Amino acid sequence: MDKRRAIELQKRYLVPAIGTYYEEPLVVSHGQGHYLYDIEGREYLDFFGGILTVSIGHADPRINARIHDQVDRVVHTSTLYVNLPQVELAERLAKLVPGGLSQWFFTNSGTEANETAVTFARAHTGRDEVIALRHSYSGRSTLAMALTGQSVWRLPGSNQPAIRHAHNPYCYRCALGQKYPACDLLCARDIEEVIRTSTSGRIAAFIAEPIQGVGGFITPPPGYFQTAVEIIRRYGGLFICDEVQTGWGRTGGKMFGIEQWDVVPDLMTFAKGLANGLPIGATVTTEEIGASLRGLTISTFGGNPLTMAAASAVLDVIVDEGLPAKAVVTGGHLRAGLEALAQRFPVIGDVRGMGLMQGVELVRDRKTKEPAPEVVARLFEETRRRGLLIGKGGMYGNVLRITPMLDVQIGEIDTALRILTEAFEALPSS
Repeated sequence: MDKRRAIELQKRYLVPAIGTYYEEPLVVSHGQGHYLYDIEGREYLDFFGGILTVSIGHADPRINARIHDQVDRVVHTSTLYVNLPQVELAERLAKLVPGGLSQWFFTNSGTEANETAVTFARAHTGRDEVIALRHSYSGRSTLAMALTGQSVWRLPGSNQPAIRHAHNPYCYRCALGQKYPACDLLCARDIEEVIRTSTSGRIAAFIAEPIQGVGGFITPPPGYFQTAVEIIRRYGGLFICDEVQTGWGRTGGKMFGIEQWDVVPDLMTFAKGLANGLPIGATVTTEEIGASLRGLTISTFGGNPLTMAAASAVLDVIVDEGLPAKAVVTGGHLRAGLEALAQRFPVIGDVRGMGLMQGVELVRDRKTKEPAPEVVARLFEETRRRGLLIGKGGMYGNVLRITPMLDVQIGEIDTALRILTEAFEALPSS
């Protein structure tokens, strides 16, 4: 099949709401290591990893070997039987997560993981109301869309009265007109006002990402989570930490994003990078909260032996190679290069993030901070033409999301920075 035919079939048989990057969609043929190849044989350095999902590399032989071995054993059982890869992975993960969290429920996506966490929180507290954050993204189910704080991702049926959205810690565009640290974390303290004025005062949970992913890598300042979670717990709520994009060393130095702020969640959710591209979702909580769920539940595909084997292999590489620590070095190198670009190109309004999770917000004018999504679109064409794949996000579609794989090499980062420099130079305004 050629490129034109593939694009025609996409348009004919897939719903139009499924968007694709680029003026002409990229038709992928295969991947190898940190590179993807299109159907015409062009090579691309992959600095987005299928939305922060391919952690170690495309078709990595260490992970593939474990998958192949499991294929020859058993591919599917459902949760009605005990499957060894699932229980082995659960035991291992329980030793990695903070705070004595030990009760796992495996699913197929971050959406399901977040749904499961809210279900546990509601069952344990006997309450319904949940506080989420503006600019957040929790998934594509009805409940997950209700939790999401961006209108573009909230499709029909997503309005639910038990969900309230508080200010997010968007320091670059503070909705309260403050500057950190003089602000005294007003965005976090306002959560109490939200609870007192727009809920019954009896909340089930607060759900938040350590760094907002689809929101544009919005990174909270020191103290935000300590303040926010203290308020939540004072009103009887549980803290659900959404680590779908920040987990497994992505933020550098720590295994989990929330550990950057020394806060221990009551529940944590995972997906994406844990299985290097195989469908996975995971929710973990305490024994007490886990025991609160009464009645029957099941996941036909959750805990799938193939996925569990892949996740175990991914963990082997992350732990054995010390990738969270390496992400401090490689992430620091990437950040320094991006900040150098910001010094040169006025279209860059902000550089933020941690480790190998870096965001670059583009604006038409640094004083007004007017978003420049059209510049992002143009830059995407320029980077693709030069063989680099990156992501984008943010409420206004004006944030570059740059997320190389966890075992990225310094030379590959230099290549990406060179391509980004050339792409910015090619912009009409440069």
